[in-house]
Amino acid sequence: MDDTEEIVIIGAGLAGLAAAVGLHRKGLRSLVLESSDTLRAAGFVLNVWTNAWRALDSLGVGDSLRRRHLRLQTAVVSSASSASLVTKLPAKEHELRCVRRNLLVEALAGELPHGTIRYSSKVVSIEDSGELKLLHLANGSTLKAKVVIGCDGINSIVSKWLGLKPPTFSGRHSARGFTVLPDGHGMKPEFTQYNGEGFRAGVVPYDEKSVYWFFTWASNGEKETIHDAMMVKEFVLGKVKTSEIPEQVVEIIEKSELSSVASAPLRYRSPLNLLSGNICKGNTCVAGDAFHPMTPDLGQGGCSALEDGVVLARCLAEALCGGGVGNGEEEQNRRVEVALKEYEKARKWRAFTLVVGSFALGFVQESGNWFLRLVRERILAGFMAESRFIAANFDCGKL
Repeated sequence: MDDTEEIVIIGAGLAGLAAAVGLHRKGLRSLVLESSDTLRAAGFVLNVWTNAWRALDSLGVGDSLRRRHLRLQTAVVSSASSASLVTKLPAKEHELRCVRRNLLVEALAGELPHGTIRYSSKVVSIEDSGELKLLHLANGSTLKAKVVIGCDGINSIVSKWLGLKPPTFSGRHSARGFTVLPDGHGMKPEFTQYNGEGFRAGVVPYDEKSVYWFFTWASNGEKETIHDAMMVKEFVLGKVKTSEIPEQVVEIIEKSELSSVASAPLRYRSPLNLLSGNICKGNTCVAGDAFHPMTPDLGQGGCSALEDGVVLARCLAEALCGGGVGNGEEEQNRRVEVALKEYEKARKWRAFTLVVGSFALGFVQESGNWFLRLVRERILAGFMAESRFIAANFDCGKL
């Protein structure tokens, strides 16, 4: 027999878990469908900026995560071509920590009642059934949902159902990994980045012994994606060893475990599609990467997903806990539609600015053009570093 659920969240990523925790704290039950058989820890670490800490505090998990991760004091940007310091900005009142992604998702999942997350539940298609949505799963079962929240990532089935276009390839790729040094790394608590000709590299410590490294580069097409971890590592080392990047950074990459090394093409949602497309329709909406995939240059992909979850939970709670329940199905459906439109209104411009800002910043930072290199190192250096803090100076509000 088919089940009927009030609120179904597709995807147990950051946005999905944040929305589920927010709804739970407001007294609303949701069902989270996760396609994998365990919590997803892909990405390994996440730079969590001030805006995301505000969201995590609203969800009640901020302090437990703070205790396990270093607070970074400075953002440093140097030239990989000349070894010269481009800019150095103190974090001041901003809060930035490099957080293990598995610890973050476990902290969020730990706030949910047992049974909220249903694993091995991949949604393969969606269809209308009156005021409900029919969710067809890969195992042949079907769920009926009164509200559907798509947090199913960059290849979202929900965004496709809403009519949003597939994400666009940015012409760039990324690689990342992390290194654990048993005797400690001795690094300062800094976010350190090196801008090169056609690439960007950086290292970020997340505790006294562990360091995350990243590398992004411009390419001529998606065919250049490297999937073998050893080949990714050798490719990155080949680039950094022939530039003016400190030996300590090279050693960190050399010592990283192959299990932590991965590469992927960088995609983003077309800004025009963001503004003109449907983020919500009726009782269905998207959040996180299903809504606004972006390049990592502002460090706001995961942070903005947490914002989405808080705002979405707040909007739905105001609708469903403010008199909608008990006033008839028709009235409840109307209130849900209004709530999702409020969510869209609150998040659309924020997503647009982050997607555009990330793409523009990445283009300038990695350009090998001599004029753009001169501009970024002599004229826009301070502003480009400050742009990350500007993007992070945002408060999505309380639940």
